[in-house]
Amino acid sequence: MTATLFPTVDRLDRPSAYYVGKNKRRKYSQDDTNIVEDPNDNLRNATTLYVGNLSFYTTEEQIHELFAKCGEIKRLVMGLDRFNKTPCGFCFVEYYTHQDALDCLKYVGGTKLDERIIRTDLDPGFEEGRQYGRGKSGGQVRDEYREEYDPGRGGYGRAYAESDQRQKEEEEYGKGR
Repeated sequence: MTATLFPTVDRLDRPSAYYVGKNKRRKYSQDDTNIVEDPNDNLRNATTLYVGNLSFYTTEEQIHELFAKCGEIKRLVMGLDRFNKTPCGFCFVEYYTHQDALDCLKYVGGTKLDERIIRTDLDPGFEEGRQYGRGKSGGQVRDEYREEYDPGRGGYGRAYAESDQRQKEEEEYGKGR
């Protein structure tokens, strides 16, 4: 009998959980047979990286300097707050070759930039409109529910800050009576 060996390290070019979950919707052809798309197909030659968990104060120059160490960058698109047009914690980095993108996943993903550990994932490609954050505030979804202080993400979450402000106003109003 031969023992089957399984790899102990995940592949670098595997799709992220977000990408797999987004593509779980079934697509049907005209003859009502299921078409199952393999998420790996779109990422097999992907040259774009999604970079998350960036500080709101990280500049394009800092990102370009760090990511250019792995290969020549074709373009860099910063994620913006939908309303204020200010950076909101993510970006897309597009390389000329797939190998440069894989090298970046290997060497830059998980490193610190502006005191934050950045996250990198292969992306099937940047499309216009994806540069805007999703939440009610225009930033990343989880930011508006945050209650802890995080100066790299812009301080307290908006919802928490507003409720705290209302509470202080009510206390002061009660003292004035």
